[in-house]
Amino acid sequence: MANPSQPDPQGSSSEHEDPTSKMSFFDHLTELRRRLIYSLAAIGVGLCFGLYFSQEVYQFLARPMLKALREAKMEDKLVYTSPLGPLHLFITVGLYVGVVIALPYVLYQVWLFIAPGLYRHERRAVATFIVTSVFLFLAGMAFGYFVMMPMTLGFLLSVGAGGQFKPMISMNDYFDMTLVIELGLGLVFQLPILIFFLSLFRIVTPKFLWGNFRYAILIISIIAAVVTPTTDALTMTIFMAPMILLYLMGIGVSALVVRRKRRAEAIARAGAP
Repeated sequence: MANPSQPDPQGSSSEHEDPTSKMSFFDHLTELRRRLIYSLAAIGVGLCFGLYFSQEVYQFLARPMLKALREAKMEDKLVYTSPLGPLHLFITVGLYVGVVIALPYVLYQVWLFIAPGLYRHERRAVATFIVTSVFLFLAGMAFGYFVMMPMTLGFLLSVGAGGQFKPMISMNDYFDMTLVIELGLGLVFQLPILIFFLSLFRIVTPKFLWGNFRYAILIISIIAAVVTPTTDALTMTIFMAPMILLYLMGIGVSALVVRRKRRAEAIARAGAP
């Protein structure tokens, strides 16, 4: 009779068994194809909702621009220069709204594709992964809408202040700029998730991340200079601040992942015959 106080070797092996070892290369391609089809179908459903609410969404996105125009004592109107301009705009808005709506399901499909290569206890983190990813993405978009957009628009309009120019801002051009800021920050805020996966597959460690912190600051500065539509130091600094905090948060996430992996490996070794 087995001693209940001793670990079960079979249980330990089943806990750490890698199902992907039984899958061929073409099995992986088939699985990837299935996940892509499901993701595209979810985006298609989201697109239907996005198109239905595209006008309301654009009115919400246009508020920072109209407010900045009023504060600069300018006419708060946006223009279009092509008869197809409004139609193209609303379709584009609907598409991106559909992507945002489908994002949780798409992330779930991503997780299902990579989960077989992880330990069972790591797969249980799927709910935390999806919720955290969506939260960080929306937090990045909120930061862009409520912080970056007003500062950026205020600076850009101040360049043409003084009656030298009459602004005729195209709504399509404005949406393109808004898209870069909103989606760009939404993706930038995924940095802790990226570090989470890199730590899972032993590509980075907390020691590596902390040891290269100064290089990370340099890279963040370059990204801020490229992505920020303005050239003033204040806007760049405000853009850099959350990125530095996210990097530090990623170091903490990496430390947690590495600690749990070492604990799981120690349990596996203790239970090995």
